[in-house]
Amino acid sequence: MKKYIKILSILSVFVFLHNCNAQGKADSQIANNLINSEEFTFHAERALPMNQDVINIAMSMPNPAGQRIFDLSGQGYSVEIRKNVLDVALPYFGRTFNPGYGTTDNSYRFTSKDYTLTKSQSKKGNWIIKIKPNDVKNVSEIFIDVSKNGKATTSIQSNDRQPITYNGYISKNEEIKEK
Repeated sequence: MKKYIKILSILSVFVFLHNCNAQGKADSQIANNLINSEEFTFHAERALPMNQDVINIAMSMPNPAGQRIFDLSGQGYSVEIRKNVLDVALPYFGRTFNPGYGTTDNSYRFTSKDYTLTKSQSKKGNWIIKIKPNDVKNVSEIFIDVSKNGKATTSIQSNDRQPITYNGYISKNEEIKEK
């Protein structure tokens, strides 16, 4: 009886490990398909400002809010890439050298129809996507680094602001419903 229990437990461990391995391959294939289609959405979950003044202010706040990382999950901040359309809606925390007077001028909210997208894959299988919007005056480049499991990091280089980094994940674009 003990012999059967050992065999059964070894088989169950083998099946569990096999399922975990297959799941990792499926996630990797999904991420590769999304990037190759050049139609996906980056969903921002956290913002990491580079400005030391912003970090000092955040660290002076009491309780869990006093940290260097700003939680954005559930707020709908994203970078959406479709054929011929780049839609960016991300908050900005940091120093702006040419501030706007409106509230929307101080974040990254724009739609670009003229941009170049280049992608390359590292030796480890991570994707590096470089987006250069040609019709947006204050953003010079957007870098999206996507790991095999779909987790991503986005950095925005701007002409009039300090750089900022966002952590999150990529997913398939939502279907646009025509009215």
